[in-house]
Amino acid sequence: MWSVFTLNRPLVWTGVAAMASMSLLPTLMLRLAALVVVVIGGLDAWRQIRLEATRRQLTEAALTLSPDGVVISNAHNRVEAVNPAFTQITGYSDDEIRGLDPSVLSSGRHDKAFYEHYWQTLNATGQWEGEVWNQRKHGDQFPEWLRVRAITDDKGSVTHYVGLFTDITRHKAREQDLQRIGFEDPLTGLPNRRRLHDLLASRLQRLRAGEGLDIALIDIDGFKAVNDAMGVDKGDRLLSRFGQRLAAFVAGGVVGRLGGDEFMVIRTTTYDDHEQWVEGLRGHLSEPFEVGDKPLRLGLTIGTCRAPDDGRDSGVLFQRLESALYAAKRHGRNHSQRFRPSLEVAGDPQLELLNELRQALAHGTQLELFYQTQHYLDDGRLAGMEALLRWYHPTHGMISPGTFIPLAERHGLMASLGDWVIDHACAQLATWRQQGVSFVPVWINISAVQLIQGDLESRLSASLSKHHVPAAMLGLELTESVLLDERAGDISTRLVALRDKGHPIAIDDFGTGYSSMAYLKQLPVDKLKLDRAFVRALPDDSADAAITSAVLAMARGLGLDVIAEGVETEAQRDYLRSEGCAMVQGFLYARPERVTDVEMRLKGDLEMSLP
Repeated sequence: MWSVFTLNRPLVWTGVAAMASMSLLPTLMLRLAALVVVVIGGLDAWRQIRLEATRRQLTEAALTLSPDGVVISNAHNRVEAVNPAFTQITGYSDDEIRGLDPSVLSSGRHDKAFYEHYWQTLNATGQWEGEVWNQRKHGDQFPEWLRVRAITDDKGSVTHYVGLFTDITRHKAREQDLQRIGFEDPLTGLPNRRRLHDLLASRLQRLRAGEGLDIALIDIDGFKAVNDAMGVDKGDRLLSRFGQRLAAFVAGGVVGRLGGDEFMVIRTTTYDDHEQWVEGLRGHLSEPFEVGDKPLRLGLTIGTCRAPDDGRDSGVLFQRLESALYAAKRHGRNHSQRFRPSLEVAGDPQLELLNELRQALAHGTQLELFYQTQHYLDDGRLAGMEALLRWYHPTHGMISPGTFIPLAERHGLMASLGDWVIDHACAQLATWRQQGVSFVPVWINISAVQLIQGDLESRLSASLSKHHVPAAMLGLELTESVLLDERAGDISTRLVALRDKGHPIAIDDFGTGYSSMAYLKQLPVDKLKLDRAFVRALPDDSADAAITSAVLAMARGLGLDVIAEGVETEAQRDYLRSEGCAMVQGFLYARPERVTDVEMRLKGDLEMSLP
């Protein structure tokens, strides 16, 4: 940053030489001239000394202001100086620590091998960096990120060690919070779906001869009605108490919440009493819960299976549990059903397609995102794009989303598909922004399963951070059925948090649900997508025209944008424009296209717009 301090300068040496020669000069004038040279050389030396003093003051000021702790020790690793941040973090003042070995801060968490490796690296490379747990003066331990460098002289001998460390206590706490959020249900504190997968896989690996796993998937019957009658707060407390009672019944087992009103139980046992265990579980949970001053009995639908009899893979067991639960629901509420192979064959004739979908998701090569552009009606310019998932099967060709999306939702693949879409949409957004061909938001569809499983927010945040894409560039489209699914919990609070992060929110297929009007007043929505069912017959169908006009008028009153889907004719476009619709999407403007086709069109539009 600054040049090295030195007095080895021409003016200084000239002054020294003039001083040495003054007594030898024969005349007064020459001596005066030499004196002038001596003064100039002295001033130059004084200037260098003053600059060095200023640099030292600035360096000390910078170290004083630094929030990172700094410790300087000599070649024998004895502390010579520390900055105020060191004292603030460790509690040791400069006087207390000077002359001591920095190892007085050791927390005891690291073994001898750790410190041997530390010194080997420092001596070999001249520097070391990593995480260390140390101990403050008053005894509490804390994590720090430490960077140490050895300072050497001209001969290469170590003269000092300089250490710079940052207290990462808050960072570690955030890491733990994120890990907890990723693996715990926020309401009950029980393991969530992701964590349950891991725990089930772990228990399967540790099974010994003669042991088995009893597994049950429990759904509370009609919980939405219970929640509506009692209120959300009491409903949440009831779910929490339900989880506690379930955990008490299977002490030593695993209890988790998959989302909404679905819970899962895993028990390791040496007894062959699966049916009796399920009935005991039902009887225990059917005892009344005290809600306010009234007892409340809950109806339960339960799907069960047993490992290793019904499978040895956690993914397969989850699938078979869900098959058993769906079979139990088909027989009516308050019913139990154990998995049997006939359920899988009869309940899902597309089992082969399901397996191929799992393989496609594992490899990712058959999946692809198509993009359909959205346009402003006034001038046709680009307003956004919707990302649409496509599956190109090597044998069957392009498989309709109407076929594989319901399949994925029934068999627990929707969350993984949703994560794939989020990551690839963010990656494509980053590429287009770097190329300068598109700066409009891309909209992705969010399923109920993604919200139910509880980790949508963390997946969005991680993908946006990974690809350096602002949240405002990734819009989220939710159907009315998603908004009304009680298993997703308090959807309003979660959507507010997502919009606060910058995500625009849209309701897809608007008008096809049942409670849209009431929800619009309380949900943080930016845009309505008018369903193609109301656009298809425009402008000739008077009923569709009336619905469209009413939706547009309502949206204007609520300050919401409206985009009409399925616009295929100029007559539809002209009618929507006359009614004040701002944006459209449909074949009249563009079909869903592959990335390469979209890029060619965008680059062509960009070149035409350039002067």
